[in-house]
Amino acid sequence: MTTVEITRFRVSPERTAELLATRAGMVADFEADREGFLGAKLIELPGGEWLDIVEWRTPADFAASRAKGGNLPGIQAFFAVIDALVSSEEGTLR
Repeated sequence: MTTVEITRFRVSPERTAELLATRAGMVADFEADREGFLGAKLIELPGGEWLDIVEWRTPADFAASRAKGGNLPGIQAFFAVIDALVSSEEGTLR
C-alpha cells in the first residue's frame, strides 16, 4: 500500500514565486535520490499556507527519506523558503 506524507507549512506571500521556482529542483532531487518516491502535489491554501502531499511506495521508503532530510541542493532550496512547519502526518492511501 502507498504511504502518503501530508505536510502543511507557511510561506510569506512575497516568497510564493521563489517557492514555486524551487519546486522542480526539489522533485528532481527526490526522483534521483529517494527510493520509493512516487510523486508529489503542492496545494496552495488561503493565508500563506500550503499542503505538500507526497506519495511513497512503502513506510520504510518514507522513513529513509526523512532520515536524509535536505541532503541535496534542490531540496535545501525548497526547504529554505518555508517560514514555518504547521503539521506533518503520514497515512495510507486506500
